Amino acid sequence: MNTESEKEQFLKEFGSDYGYANAPKNIDEIRATEFKRLNDTVYLDHAGATLYSESQMEAVFKDLNSTVYGNPHSQSSCSLASEDIVGKARQQVLSFFNASPREYSCIFTSGATAALKLVGETFPWSSNSSFMYSMENHNSVLGIREYALSKGAAAFAVDIEEGTHVGESESPKSNLKLTQHHIQRRNEGGVLKEGMTGNAYNLFAFPSECNFSGRKFDPNLIKIIKEESERVLESSQYCRGCWLVLIDAAKGCATNPPNLSKFKADFVVFSFYKLFGYPTGLGALIVRNDAAKLMKKTYFSGGTVAAAIADVDFFKRREGVEEFFEDGTISFLSIAAIQHGFKIINMLTTSSIFRHTTSIAAYVRNKLLALKHENGEFVCTLYGLLSSEMGPTVSFNMKRPDGTWYGYREVEKLATLAGIQLRTGCFCNPGACAKYLGLSHLDLLSNIEAGHVCWDDRDILHGKPTGAVRVSFGYMSTFEDAMKFVNFVENNFVISSSNRCALQPRSISLPVEGIAKAAARHFLTSITVYPIKSCAGFSVDQWPLTSTGLLHDREWILKSTTGEILTQKKSHLVARRNCRLNSNPAHLSLKEMKWISKIIDMKSEVTTMRLISGSAGRLIDLALY
Repeated sequence: MNTESEKEQFLKEFGSDYGYANAPKNIDEIRATEFKRLNDTVYLDHAGATLYSESQMEAVFKDLNSTVYGNPHSQSSCSLASEDIVGKARQQVLSFFNASPREYSCIFTSGATAALKLVGETFPWSSNSSFMYSMENHNSVLGIREYALSKGAAAFAVDIEEGTHVGESESPKSNLKLTQHHIQRRNEGGVLKEGMTGNAYNLFAFPSECNFSGRKFDPNLIKIIKEESERVLESSQYCRGCWLVLIDAAKGCATNPPNLSKFKADFVVFSFYKLFGYPTGLGALIVRNDAAKLMKKTYFSGGTVAAAIADVDFFKRREGVEEFFEDGTISFLSIAAIQHGFKIINMLTTSSIFRHTTSIAAYVRNKLLALKHENGEFVCTLYGLLSSEMGPTVSFNMKRPDGTWYGYREVEKLATLAGIQLRTGCFCNPGACAKYLGLSHLDLLSNIEAGHVCWDDRDILHGKPTGAVRVSFGYMSTFEDAMKFVNFVENNFVISSSNRCALQPRSISLPVEGIAKAAARHFLTSITVYPIKSCAGFSVDQWPLTSTGLLHDREWILKSTTGEILTQKKSHLVARRNCRLNSNPAHLSLKEMKWISKIIDMKSEVTTMRLISGSAGRLIDLALY
């Protein structure tokens, strides 16, 4: 692919959006002066964490080296400097979300997750309350469900469809669809008592942008839920009471923060490292002051009380919203760094950042959608494309010419070798993952029973992906980053007459001169099989391939005497164990095999696990030594 001609074509289509032409620095200048460390790296995980700039960190260090910041709970001049910078930071955050300080307050937390936890544990739940959340939500939002259920409230998920645009003059009924699966209430079996219509408070949570697919959610949902809940929920028992709305802006705030002057959400959460890379471990809860009055806080600490008596049940809370909810001394040095992060965001503007990043994402989507194998089969399946508006995230999986899936971990490992940093898995968003991958409850439970958990290498189970590949772009991403990634996909996963380097589901053996001649840059030097996850493998000259990879590779696991799955992270003894198959596995099919439960004694010198074929009664011994 010719870089110059490809970029010229890209600029013809996206030139008005790409590159910050009207800003003090364009994208090429930003990369050359602020991100020299990216010269040999293509960083495509901005949804996970964006990057800090060099001038930003220089300003932070200069500030800390020239100013003495004391504990803001003290009364010294150094403490007053901290108090002043914290107050300015709160105002800067509210301005970023276009929130009036008369209507909203900024509560600093250790991150978006801590802000969500604060909402969950202080929300005025009752047995009449409901917690409704969109299917596409981060685990940290789903965790609020535990607080609701523990108080006897109802909890249920909704799928928000894109059938009709949600507008002021249009009915939203077709856009908000209840799922068929309500979460079972612990106290009362999920059924509201007759006649309970009192002053119950309900909470609806949705993300401004899905961190799995990049789908952007319509902020008009706030008004619809608050004012038309009975119509949207079809007069069900769950529409009663007053609805408050929470927006998880952790993913969306970097390019399109919610406008709280127009869309009156009650709670908004985010983390600063998603905005400008540094500081980490710091986030905020933007809370509507009327909603803050409803929150029921039990614990108090030094900074949250005006007075307390040690040997009497007496304390008096402070009156300010921020001081009421910020336990202990806030991270004032990290808060002092916020102003330096906002400088480049304000210089570029979020609207320009949004246009820049989404233009790159659109280019990648178009390229991936067009990729075909030589037999005409499409390579990539992209997720979330039916949404009317997408953020700067592209989530997808890839297929071989025969229709079998490439494992996302395979993609990630090859990308790392190519200097490309991306993310794979479900991205802590189980609802979106199941929805877009077409995984039923039975599929999910079957995968869990097979041992699949978050962060493991089981990327294909029962012929289906358990997660996806995600690339996401930040304000400093370039067209060249995107093109290098597209080239990587084409060179490694598209099977054509000129590129046959990708492994096919057939037996291979050493030597492989034929493959080396077909793709001179790619040749196989060894084959290592790892039958037991986390144990050492063994090398062979030839080995059968299946649709999921090497036969028997990572097929078995070790368990402790308590039933815990053992990995190298949990036990260093695992890595010291070698293993080999004592019988020829080529004679047994995967479907015939089944596991004979046996506790593995990790202290023994040699342990043999026996596998038995259900049809023929043949035995395979797997020696662990």
